[in-house]
Order: sequence, then structure tokens, then C-alpha cells
Amino acid sequence: MLSLDILTLFPGWFAWLGEERHIRNATEGGRLALGVHDMRPFSALPHHAVDDTPYGGGAGMVVRVDTTVAAVEGVYGRSLDAVRAERRVIAMDARGRRLDDAYARELAEADAVTILCGRYEGFDQRVLDHVATETLSIGPYVLSGGEAAAMVVVDAVTRFLPGALGDEESAAEESFSPALDGLPEYPHYTRPLEFRGWEVPEILRSGDHGAIAAWRRAQAERRGGEPAGSEPDLG
Repeated sequence: MLSLDILTLFPGWFAWLGEERHIRNATEGGRLALGVHDMRPFSALPHHAVDDTPYGGGAGMVVRVDTTVAAVEGVYGRSLDAVRAERRVIAMDARGRRLDDAYARELAEADAVTILCGRYEGFDQRVLDHVATETLSIGPYVLSGGEAAAMVVVDAVTRFLPGALGDEESAAEESFSPALDGLPEYPHYTRPLEFRGWEVPEILRSGDHGAIAAWRRAQAERRGGEPAGSEPDLG
């Protein structure tokens, strides 16, 4: 079972997450223990403050290292070193390791993961250097906080847990999966057969599974060689 905890200043963001079908399937099936923890109550500062102005000046506020450590140690009731020895502690950071299919699969095979969600101008660098065991990014852009990014991580990771999707084959042959050698997934079609003159490719109606598999592989390779956002030729 994967123990996956999220430490955040805004736990309300995650109220709906546990009700999503694949997350609920993994939780009820004993494959996932998902916890969301508010960092503020662990702060010993007045009004449970968690951030402060940056040294050297500049706009914005920075999440403090002492309040972050207090939250980590408070949630687990153990020293920071003990937590780091038992869990992968991931700080969401735009400069971190980029989330991809392989990284999501890797985390799904872990025993225990903690995600730290920053806010404002991000974490004091000492959080990234000494509290987190690694940093993770979902893309080269900045969000208002780590919550939305953390939900992306949870969604991507949970899909690889047994029983989460109902049909185990659903995650086997997807975009960027090993089954497709990391290529984008081939196009899909369903009913109606024809709509406004737009038809399902003849090959998919042939019943020739070998030819269909070859067509799908060719389409995946074609998509993999095209610039992002371009429209492939499906002929």
C-alpha cells in the first residue's frame, strides 16, 4: 500500500479529491492511504504564521523552514531525520525534476511519499536543501501554490495502483507508457460511425486485429515525431 500525505496551507483544495473514482477505488481497495494535513496548526508563531518576508528584500512572502519542519515532525510524531529515512519527502518546486510517466510509475511503487505544497514566493531554500528528499515540477511555469500541482501528481500516481482504474489494461497502453515505447497514444474512435461527414478510419472497422495494431503503432510513431499541438494525418 502507498501511504501518500500532502502537507498544505490550504487543505480545503483537496476536499473533492478523495471522491474521485480511481482514488476512491485505490483507497477502498487498500492500495492507497491518502492524507491531507494543514501545516498552520503546527506553527508556534503568533496566529500560527508560517511565512515571513525574504532576507535581502523583495516582494512577496516565503514559507519558513522552521514552520515547515514543525509541520513534518508534528504530523508524524518523529524527528525530521526519522521521517526522511522512512518516506520520500517531495517539495513542489518549478525547478524540480519534471513529472513524467516514468516518475509517476516510480512513485506508485514507493511505500511512503509526502508532498509539501509551497505558497507565495515558495519555500525557504533550506526546505528544499534539508527537509525535502527531492523536488518535483509539473512544468516550466509558476502557479499560485503547490496544491494544484500536487493534485496532478496524486492523480497520475494513483492511476498506476492496482484496482484504481477497474480495468488494469487501461493504464498499460497509454501515452508515454513502456508499452508504446514512450510515444504518444494513437487516436481513438467510437460511435457514431459517421458524423457530419467525419468518418471512423476504415482500418478500425476491418476486424483485422493485426492490421489494426500496426496502424495504431504507426499513428503513435507519427504523433511522436510531430511538434506538440499539431494535427496528425489520420489517413
